[in-house]
Amino acid sequence: MELVDAWERYARERTPRRESNARGAATWLNWTQYPDHGPDESILGPLRGRTVLELGSGSGCNLAHLATLGADCVGVDIAPSQRERAVARWGHIPGLTFHTAETTDYLIRTDALFDTILSIFGPVWFTEPEQFLPLIRKRLSPGGVLAFSHKPPQDDRQTVTTLREARAVTRWDRSPEEWTSLLASSGFSQPKADIIPPPEGHCGATLLVTAHAEAGRA
Repeated sequence: MELVDAWERYARERTPRRESNARGAATWLNWTQYPDHGPDESILGPLRGRTVLELGSGSGCNLAHLATLGADCVGVDIAPSQRERAVARWGHIPGLTFHTAETTDYLIRTDALFDTILSIFGPVWFTEPEQFLPLIRKRLSPGGVLAFSHKPPQDDRQTVTTLREARAVTRWDRSPEEWTSLLASSGFSQPKADIIPPPEGHCGATLLVTAHAEAGRA
């Protein structure tokens, strides 16, 4: 499958996350493309005893951190080697499960509801949002939180872009205003989109988006 091959190539080129961050922590959540930068998991609200789904969980580093905070976590990634890496590094942590699947298929097939769904430079950026957001909404518990991040669009952007490094992968570049409108029309409340400036000496910002599932809407 061309899409799987593209993400396997991407996975092979990734540098493994450090054993500890600048504070000496063995696990942490990183929303941006820079180490030790940006907000932490507090934007997700309480985590202990909550169910969390990460779409595009990669090698599991972000999700493992949430599991250490008492969340019951499920990660889904299309690349089989990513699950292998995640299990090898984080399989000893309780409440943490990884699956290999295309995320749209997973959302359609699962009956589970989650209190939190996140995507960090993941499938929310690489899947047609008018199709994907309603699927995510159906898998969120009432009042549940969706949070995702990706690079903000450039001024000269195209809304839909095929990545040069992986022709099988299409990226949907949306502005903060476009995301909040799409989320509202897909049954989410309190949509919020913020641009996180890069650290000093860097030029690439990060777009961080959050929203809640409206109670009583399927």
